[in-house]
Amino acid sequence: MQDQGHGRTANAAIWYAPDGYDPKSKGINGRRVAGESFLRGFFAHAEAEEFVCLTHGSGDEAHFREFAARAGVTRPVRGARLERPVDIAPLSVVSFPSPNFAIECWRRAMSGGAAWAICGITHTTATSAVMQGLFDLRAAPQMPWDAVICTSRAVHASVSGQMELTDAHLSARFGAVPPRPLLPVIPLGVNSGDFTPDPAAGQALRKRLGLGPEDVACAIIARLTPHEKFDPLPVYLALAEAQRQLVGTGRLHLFLCGQFRDKAAHAVFANGAAALMPEVGFHLLDGGDAAERRATLSGADIFLFPIDNVQETFGLAPIEAMAAGLPVIVSDWDGMKDTVTPDCGIRIPTEAARADLTAHLGSRYFGGTDNYAQYLGQLSAMTRIELGPLTAAVVALARDPVLRRQMGAAGRARVRAFYDWSVVIPQYQALWAEQAAMAAAALAADSAPPAYRPGALPPGPAPGLFFADYPSRTGPDPARRYRATGADLPAVAQMLLLRDYAATRRQFDSAETVQRTLDALASAGRAGLTVAGAAKAGGLGQRAVARALLWLMKYGYAGEAE
Repeated sequence: MQDQGHGRTANAAIWYAPDGYDPKSKGINGRRVAGESFLRGFFAHAEAEEFVCLTHGSGDEAHFREFAARAGVTRPVRGARLERPVDIAPLSVVSFPSPNFAIECWRRAMSGGAAWAICGITHTTATSAVMQGLFDLRAAPQMPWDAVICTSRAVHASVSGQMELTDAHLSARFGAVPPRPLLPVIPLGVNSGDFTPDPAAGQALRKRLGLGPEDVACAIIARLTPHEKFDPLPVYLALAEAQRQLVGTGRLHLFLCGQFRDKAAHAVFANGAAALMPEVGFHLLDGGDAAERRATLSGADIFLFPIDNVQETFGLAPIEAMAAGLPVIVSDWDGMKDTVTPDCGIRIPTEAARADLTAHLGSRYFGGTDNYAQYLGQLSAMTRIELGPLTAAVVALARDPVLRRQMGAAGRARVRAFYDWSVVIPQYQALWAEQAAMAAAALAADSAPPAYRPGALPPGPAPGLFFADYPSRTGPDPARRYRATGADLPAVAQMLLLRDYAATRRQFDSAETVQRTLDALASAGRAGLTVAGAAKAGGLGQRAVARALLWLMKYGYAGEAE
């Protein structure tokens, strides 16, 4: 029997929407690739008696169930709706796929502050949405048993730094601030077996691209955007210089496997290569093709990940390359400071502009003067990867196949020991157990904030409360009696079709409820019924009848009894 907070591990309900877990149909980006990989790892390695999703509707639940079926899940799978999150019980933790879960804190507030714990996770933290979201989290009813998983020590420092600024502001304005969420450092993971190299595919790729037996292929797998991932030109300069130092040996090649956002990005990568490293083989490969990605990892000799962009927070691609047995050369940047050790790769020193040189960029981006690409591109322009060490690293590995094999083997072992989901998922579950135990203790001590009364959430009040002064009155009056008018009108179902609420995929209540309400009123004749009476006569809830009655009166089917 799994323990919900007092033992070593705990299960969590997965807050699920396909956008966070389906890179194939929603588009390849880091958070979706990581989300899909996490869910596969969770299904494979979780200590759980059931898998629970928390969704907006049946479509998202069906998508989750299909994902589970493809993953070979045989344990029970069930869904709960965000309109009734208490249905995740007996689970008491919700796993949320981003750090921006202020809305989920407010949603929980309607059930009480310790009704369950929430666990978010960082992906990119550079967007204004995430930065605003972290601020909003501190202003929301976030509890000390909530958590934001930081995927690297660098991200932990970044998130902590912003929370310090936020808390200083809140303290100066309002006084004491509540405890922060837990901020554990837990890395992203991979299903390491997915990256076992395919020698035949690798050799076929090398043959297709015209590589000789002594040639050395460097590979980069990434989104190919110079503004939001990495500037390729310094890499080209380093590879060109490395090629000059390697004269008399095999030719260097660069496999760029990814997808371009637009023609301008393609031009930067392609034109830059032609101008700056004409002696180096240059090959563009389709990063949207899983077979091409695998062939790239299987056919390369060295993996490069020269990130100079704050959009990157962890660096999953080097982990995948290490799992494939490749030595890696990476920038000494955020997550790679944790993941790439000297036995499996080489980290190249970086230097970025200090705070006083970039304050105006933060203000311009926050204020909407600059967009995301402009913000990132200007920061990247002032971030350097040291060209000398980068060139030397390429030359050293190009010249030494034995060192490449040694580093590749060490990298594969490191991934299996630290980054395979079989190792990472237990860390998640241990965190969830800690969160569940903290929330349970608060409930037991009666120290958690009580539930908000219905409709009284400050950022999302009931419209009938928020807009109460707009109409002449609010209703319907539970003391009054209402009757069917008998007016010569189209059938209720026909009127609903004419109005076409279905166009927005939201109708205030079902046609059946409206019709049963009208039938109940008609059966009472001119004397009419109260809302309670109509509910009893129609076998319906009073709120459903009240909503239906307002619509019926709007269109003349019903009115107040005399």
